[in-house]
Amino acid sequence: MPVPWFLLSLALGRSPVVLSLERLVGPQDATHCSPGLSCRLWDSDILCLPGDIVPAPGPVLAPTHLQTELVLRCQKETDCDLCLRVAVHLAVHGHWEEPEDEEKFGGAADSGVEEPRNASLQAQVVLSFQAYPTARCVLLEVQVPAALVQFGQSVGSVVYDCFEAALGSEVRIWSYTQPRYEKELNHTQQLPALPWLNVSADGDNVHLVLNVSEEQHFGLSLYWNQVQGPPKPRWHKNLTGPQIITLNHTDLVPCLCIQVWPLEPDSVRTNICPFREDPRAHQNLWQAARLQLLTLQSWLLDAPCSLPAEAALCWRAPGGDPCQPLVPPLSWENVTVDVNSSEKLQLQECLWADSLGPLKDDVLLLETRGPQDNRSLCALEPSGCTSLPSKASTRAARLGEYLLQDLQSGQCLQLWDDDLGALWACPMDKYIHKRWALVWLACLLFAAALSLILLLKKDHAKAAARGRAALLLYSADDSGFERLVGALASALCQLPLRVAVDLWSRRELSAQGPVAWFHAQRRQTLQEGGVVVLLFSPGAVALCSEWLQDGVSGPGAHGPHDAFRASLSCVLPDFLQGRAPGSYVGACFDRLLHPDAVPALFRTVPVFTLPSQLPDFLGALQQPRAPRSGRLQERAEQVSRALQPALDSYFHPPGTPAPGRGVGPGAGPGAGDGT
Repeated sequence: MPVPWFLLSLALGRSPVVLSLERLVGPQDATHCSPGLSCRLWDSDILCLPGDIVPAPGPVLAPTHLQTELVLRCQKETDCDLCLRVAVHLAVHGHWEEPEDEEKFGGAADSGVEEPRNASLQAQVVLSFQAYPTARCVLLEVQVPAALVQFGQSVGSVVYDCFEAALGSEVRIWSYTQPRYEKELNHTQQLPALPWLNVSADGDNVHLVLNVSEEQHFGLSLYWNQVQGPPKPRWHKNLTGPQIITLNHTDLVPCLCIQVWPLEPDSVRTNICPFREDPRAHQNLWQAARLQLLTLQSWLLDAPCSLPAEAALCWRAPGGDPCQPLVPPLSWENVTVDVNSSEKLQLQECLWADSLGPLKDDVLLLETRGPQDNRSLCALEPSGCTSLPSKASTRAARLGEYLLQDLQSGQCLQLWDDDLGALWACPMDKYIHKRWALVWLACLLFAAALSLILLLKKDHAKAAARGRAALLLYSADDSGFERLVGALASALCQLPLRVAVDLWSRRELSAQGPVAWFHAQRRQTLQEGGVVVLLFSPGAVALCSEWLQDGVSGPGAHGPHDAFRASLSCVLPDFLQGRAPGSYVGACFDRLLHPDAVPALFRTVPVFTLPSQLPDFLGALQQPRAPRSGRLQERAEQVSRALQPALDSYFHPPGTPAPGRGVGPGAGPGAGDGT
């Protein structure tokens, strides 16, 4: 809707310079270019898809500079819209590649090669506009005659008339060619705002003052303006003027913008972003920023606004400070991410603490590889990286010979490996033990005597209190399902059960291998009269079906710690030979898998759905001849309460839905949709 002239006067002022803005008549867009160039505007808008940068095949036209100018597009003499005219300056970049024959023989191989060099250049130039809530892209075709083609020289400009934008809005402009040979240009233009919206401060509060006439109905919206992607609405309300809106200072961030408009058809929307330079807003932004772990080697910095920051990996000893730099950069346990902005440390988090447990008192050995297979080793310490072997007085130097022996004998865990080097974690507990040999010996003798006394006095009541052993097997479908399994195992540990799960034995699993580890755990569990729990998921059902069809499990997408895949070679014979009943139970989570999706062979033992059948599930985990406890329902409610936060996080994740949920054979109704 065209803006009445008196409103434009309020916004632009009455200076002769402003009021003499060029006026364009009619709604049609147009283009024109410098003398000697020819240009044409496509009839319709195009999709805003920049694409990837590709190598230039030779000389190409490339945008070098964007220039903007405010003009008026008028429907009537006094009803005009503000419009943004954009001039794209172009230059010739690149050069012709010399033919191979000419390089070899020192002369022109074919006179026809000269023809393209004397030809004109053509380009398709894209202009992309974004002004909340509007975005569009237009395409300009430009042709430069051969006489103007000078490498590295400007050839002129092409002008686009024009992009309409509301008073007070911020217009972001990008320009690039199709195909794209260089990084796109960008420019931001702030249009004048109407004077009836302003911001004032009162202590810790901020007031939005809207000086509009009484009985005037208008809309007010607060949103986060984003550099990439659409704005994120935060608050919206329809009001009647005049109004004073109070904001708490903790709600301020640099990208918080305000949009106001009269509640009329096709009304002009006024946008201002008044907190870009506010120090409190920048402080709030960093307080709201969070680092999220995506995989073991990637992370996401989540914040309300775009942040100009640098992220660096470092390592920190338990209780140590500050964080030490890593070369080459690594991302594993004992590694912390530093986020710096304006040369100031803003955020520091150890992203892997939840999945890998607390920091360990290990020695990190850094292997650096040079040319001709040369390599060197050093131990990371607060004082720096101590070369091994070394005669220094540091702890790592004193134990350097033993550390190198452990590394050669395979007792150290490799955390990282690439062309530049590797990182190893070598346990230090045995060396600390040697320093206190006598103390440890006394402790061992005391523990042995105490164990003997306990064995002599053990009776049925104490055996029952010790709890039945339970081995929990699952398929590591994704990180979210692993957290759900960990929550179930932790909840079961609160009952008289001794739970074993590979999540808590990663070091032993890496040292022994999945097959050997599971075989030892299964044998010990069954010898003690325990129970093996098969926790079925879509991934587990797929692996079982693969085994039943082929009789062998080939390499798949599962990680090296997936004990479920390794366990099938031992589990299946128990079911095929009828030894499973009484020693095995099955379980699956509601909304993730229906019990009927479990292969029939494994349904020869009870299969329970959790948490709906928790009482029966816990009853099956009791000792075979143990009396039915009257507290079974109470324990089921206790486990359900402990499990509920993990279930809510898995089936109702914040933001985007988690990958892999409800996917696979027999996924239950509503799986993955959070309903």
